[in-house]
Amino acid sequence: MKDDEPQELHEPYVLDDPERLKALAHPMRRRMLTLLNLHGPATSTTLGELLGAKTGTTSYHLRQLEKYGFIEEIPERSSGRERWWRRAPILRDMRAPHPDDLAPGDRAALEEFHRAGYEEDLALVERFPAAYRADPDWAWGSRGLVRMTKDELKAFQDEYVALLLRHGHQADDAPPGARPLYVRLFTLPADDG
Repeated sequence: MKDDEPQELHEPYVLDDPERLKALAHPMRRRMLTLLNLHGPATSTTLGELLGAKTGTTSYHLRQLEKYGFIEEIPERSSGRERWWRRAPILRDMRAPHPDDLAPGDRAALEEFHRAGYEEDLALVERFPAAYRADPDWAWGSRGLVRMTKDELKAFQDEYVALLLRHGHQADDAPPGARPLYVRLFTLPADDG
C-alpha cells in the first residue's frame, strides 16, 4: 500500500450485488472502463469516438456505470452538457463473490460476468506472442505448478493483489516511462482433467 492512499482503497470490493455484476457483464461498459483506465477521464463523446458508438449510447452506459458506483463525474471539469467521467477509486481491488454468497437465481449474473472476462482474457493471450516479440521487456509470463491448501491459496491471492497495488500506479500518479499493463493471474486445479 502506498503511504499517501486511504486504507479503503486497498480493501477488497466484493461484487456481491447481482445488478452490479450484470452492469459489468455488458461488453461496451467493460470497454469503457478499460478506456478510462488506459486514457484517464473522458466524455461520452470521446468514448463514442473511440468505440465507434453514438454519444447517446455511450451516455446511457456511462449513467449505468455511475448508478452502480463504477465511475464518477468530475464536476470541476464538467460544464453544460459536457460531463467528464473517471473510474471510481473503489475499484483498486474488485473481486467476484463466491457463488454460495449469491441466491441461486442470481448466479447466472456471476456466470455472465465471468464469461465476459474470459473472452477478454483469451484475446489478451492471443496478443501475447506478438507483444513479446515486439518488446520482451514489457511482455512477461509465468507458468507454474504448485500445491497449496485453500487457505494458502487465499493468502497468496491477497498478497498478490497487495503486491500489484504497491507497485502499480493510477494514470494520474504514474511516473514518466510508466505504461499501462494488463496483468492476469488465474489458478485452477491441475488434477481435474
